[in-house]
Amino acid sequence: MSLTGELGEVAFSDVIQLCGKIRSSGALLLTAETGEAIGTFWFENGELVDAQLGTLGGADAVYRALEVTEGIYRFDFGLRARERRIFASIESLLIEGIPRMEESAATAAAGGRYQTRSQLAPVASKDPPLQLVPTAQRQVDTNNKRGMGMTRSALAEWSCPICSRHFETEGECPDHHTPLIRRTGTRTFAASGGLAPEPSPHSGSRGASPAWVAVTLAALAVGIVAIVALKIGRAPRPQPSAPARAVATVAVGEPPSPAAPVAAPAVHGVTDNEIRFGMAAPFSGPAKELGRQMKMGIEAAFNAANDAGGIAGRRLILVAADDGYEPARTVEVMKDLRDKKDVFGFVGNVGTPTAAVALPVALERKMLFFGAFTGANLLRHDPPDRYVFNFRASYTEETAAVVRYLIKVRHLRPESIAVFAQQDAFGDAGFQGVTRAVRELRPDFRGTLRIGYQRNTTDVREAVATLNARSRSTPIKAIVMVATYRAAARFIEKVRDLYPKMIFTNVSFVGSTALAEELKLLGHRYASGVIVTQVVPPVERFSTAILKYKEALNRYFPGEKADYVSLEGFWAASVLIEGVRRTGRDIDSERLVDALEGIHDLDLGLGTPLTFGLEEHQASHRVWGTQINEDGVYEEIDLQ
Repeated sequence: MSLTGELGEVAFSDVIQLCGKIRSSGALLLTAETGEAIGTFWFENGELVDAQLGTLGGADAVYRALEVTEGIYRFDFGLRARERRIFASIESLLIEGIPRMEESAATAAAGGRYQTRSQLAPVASKDPPLQLVPTAQRQVDTNNKRGMGMTRSALAEWSCPICSRHFETEGECPDHHTPLIRRTGTRTFAASGGLAPEPSPHSGSRGASPAWVAVTLAALAVGIVAIVALKIGRAPRPQPSAPARAVATVAVGEPPSPAAPVAAPAVHGVTDNEIRFGMAAPFSGPAKELGRQMKMGIEAAFNAANDAGGIAGRRLILVAADDGYEPARTVEVMKDLRDKKDVFGFVGNVGTPTAAVALPVALERKMLFFGAFTGANLLRHDPPDRYVFNFRASYTEETAAVVRYLIKVRHLRPESIAVFAQQDAFGDAGFQGVTRAVRELRPDFRGTLRIGYQRNTTDVREAVATLNARSRSTPIKAIVMVATYRAAARFIEKVRDLYPKMIFTNVSFVGSTALAEELKLLGHRYASGVIVTQVVPPVERFSTAILKYKEALNRYFPGEKADYVSLEGFWAASVLIEGVRRTGRDIDSERLVDALEGIHDLDLGLGTPLTFGLEEHQASHRVWGTQINEDGVYEEIDLQ
């Protein structure tokens, strides 16, 4: 089964949006009319996860592909990418890539030397749009007798679009079984990752495009920009037709005087049109759903703000990168976002062990570290670090609430409560919260049992064995879990078979929806009765705040279910947006921190006022209780 068409009838930007909407996994293949491969773009559940166009890979390949105006596209279902190199949404890629396409098309329209600006300024020729040059005569290939290709003067070599390995003849890559892409002599792929420019019309090249073709390409680019700009609520004002006609005239005439260079922006990650925030989170591995949901919530809030006109004339952009929930990868990811992706600050990072190594990277440059998806105390110093702001209640507050519930409401003795915790800083934070809460109720008790598992695994055999050994002397009736959803589900499965009446609770980081889905696959008896503390109101409510979140989710991510993690991401980002709005046009880290510290009793309809201050960098201290019912749906419970 495949979806095919011609790029001459539809723009590449529309094609990838269509592939995203069908929400299937597969590969979009671009080929020339002669059958030669141009590029490959992989999708998973409607998300664009990887791309290859010549030597360009990831997002850069997508940006370059936006300039392809001729060829055949085909979507083949079931093909999978070898790795994920793209984590931005399709809309974000278009927002980033179409201005690049406009600039490239304008350069080509001016003969490779001028940009179409209100005042034309000479620039170096760079990355002209891709064009396929048909042969005047059939070229016989020695491998498979295929002929139609590019002009003989352009033929040089072939390369694999995945690994970029070079070959002398046409065929398939022996490692990836992917059709090879022809590399040209007059337009070779440059070492920098882009296409080397064609000669200027004044260089005597016979391959220069006529002026009407250049003007058409420029008009096409401007039209696509207008479509995307309308979608984000910032459509550019139409330009008069006279300058467009002047482009062709100037391209063959004498260049005007050079314009004065434009000064670089004074604040990293901030331009006249956008503010870029970075996010390091797991988008692969057992905890990937946490990163996906958090990112989705943040982007829904950012998109809503952008559609409303942006903040002080600027769009908010989220640049997300995968650290796999492994601290060893987090440092490099953070440095790449900070130094190469040039982000202004960080929002929505996921995890405690990863936060421990990410925070120093941000604080080293006095960059904002906002709304991390963790309740660990390492982000909650007293007095608080100036550039660190938390949206949610801490693990100390979550575990205190559930310990009080177990002892005061369920009337359990402290010695009958155990902790199943991840064996790292995340588990440590949760275990410390439990022991502190128990000591407040029973100062003389020091014997809380801790069992656990290794991060990014689901091996719970040792934990179950230890629990069995302890239960022979002291029966365990409740387990407070500080775990991610897959490990928690596996542990519940094994223990429920041995102790059907065991009470299971977990902190919010588990990923409530993901946990419920995992347990429902095992059977309703595994899911029923599991308690999860939450730091946002139940998503089943019909309050204004919940309805506003669901409206944004349905608008920007149709088909996605409401989830506690994306709900937290949405409202954490909304508080950040309020701070950016209060800062105004002249934004930098210091002004934004001052604005955030000025937020007092902000009512967003969450059931609790949100407050920051000089000595208060945690907006909410509220904890809600939820429990999975027999239908696998969360219901609110009173923890008091």
